[in-house]
Amino acid sequence: MVFRAAAWLTVIAIMFVTLGSPDYRPTTAMAHDLEHALAFATVGLMFALAYPAHRLGVVLAAIPAIGVLEAMQMWVPGRHARLEDFVVNLATFWIAFAAVSLALALVESRRVKAAASS
Repeated sequence: MVFRAAAWLTVIAIMFVTLGSPDYRPTTAMAHDLEHALAFATVGLMFALAYPAHRLGVVLAAIPAIGVLEAMQMWVPGRHARLEDFVVNLATFWIAFAAVSLALALVESRRVKAAASS
């Protein structure tokens, strides 16, 4: 339950930064694509921990969710929707999600093997 709350709070934070007033957007010295990659890798990590039993649904839901978030920027003054941002966001979400899911599966496999051998 904690991971689910954290996952959704992370999404809300990204929505705020993406669609909110420029006055409240944090600025960093990182490259634009790196900022996007880190943000959406964090979301992928959080959702992999929050919904391990719903992997396919989460992976598929990420496509329209990230697409809509990117498209919504067309109506925000000073923002722009970019295909490159969508691709970076989705790819890093999927990579982080897959890495965490794989790690969870390996931990579970080792736990099952250890329990079977005892």
